[in-house]
Amino acid sequence: MYRKSITKIVQDMVLEGERPAKQLAADLGKPYSTLLREVNPFDKNAKLGVETLMQIMKLTKNEAPLRYMAQELGFTLVPSAKTARAELSFCSTKGSEARAKAAG
Repeated sequence: MYRKSITKIVQDMVLEGERPAKQLAADLGKPYSTLLREVNPFDKNAKLGVETLMQIMKLTKNEAPLRYMAQELGFTLVPSAKTARAELSFCSTKGSEARAKAAG
């Protein structure tokens, strides 16, 4: 089975997420072409910074890279009580693990 890299996970979030990639780039204050280079797993000359990654996860409400990192390091993500209450109040069924934090 093919195992994705963290960069590929982020690229998929940017290109296949609900928020259009051009809008996401604008929200991040980056040119679209720069964002695409930073999330391209084959472009070894452009790197995605951790602050940008955090912004991408917040804007897309997708914690997949954090989940991947936690799993690779032997941790499990657990939603905080505050997050769980917020999800219940919105009756959200999508992404029940969203906005989780690493617990060890």
